[in-house]
Amino acid sequence: MAENNIEQARFNMVEQQIRPWEVLDQTVLTTLSTVPREAFVPDAYRNLAFADMEIPLGHGAQMMRPVIEGRLLQALALKPTDKVLEIGTGSGFLTACLAELSDQVISVEIQPELAQQASAKLAAQGINNAAVKTGDALPTASIYGSFDAIAVTGSLPQAEAADALKTQLNVGGRLFAIIGEGVVMEARLITRTGKNQWSSEALFESELPPLANTSTASSFQF
Repeated sequence: MAENNIEQARFNMVEQQIRPWEVLDQTVLTTLSTVPREAFVPDAYRNLAFADMEIPLGHGAQMMRPVIEGRLLQALALKPTDKVLEIGTGSGFLTACLAELSDQVISVEIQPELAQQASAKLAAQGINNAAVKTGDALPTASIYGSFDAIAVTGSLPQAEAADALKTQLNVGGRLFAIIGEGVVMEARLITRTGKNQWSSEALFESELPPLANTSTASSFQF
């Protein structure tokens, strides 16, 4: 794809897909306009880097649609001082966006090959405030400490699956997750409002392949 076509496709992604999906935070829109999504897409799908679709990454994993990435980033309302946990690195593109908007990102990927690829792509972009770890983040999130924001990039079949994660939030911290199974899934923002208090807000309905090890019926892995 020629450079001018890439920039036009990027502009169209932001203005024709993401903004109409009620992503109006200018900081988020600027991030999605400047972080080079095409650099994180597998070569075979480079021409579809800005399409409104989930892009296969191998190992059953998929890159989220740009509109979901935009809504996730807007919902988390990241500050430059925030420490962020990402569960499911995938391509590393969302990791790069989180790093652009925050102080530090720890991203945990269950597939070693995807973790290695994403780490290399982040390094190639000069992003040095994001660390990619290999492992299953759901049972081990506590080893990384507490966070101001947590982004879950695969769906959770039950709301209870987010219980261990929400305890890793600092007071005032936010957790984004898409919860449900089949076609009945809902994006939710969970905020820690006190030591033992949380609020939960329904954001929108969507579909997303399940996070690895959360559904025995699925072979999707992130």
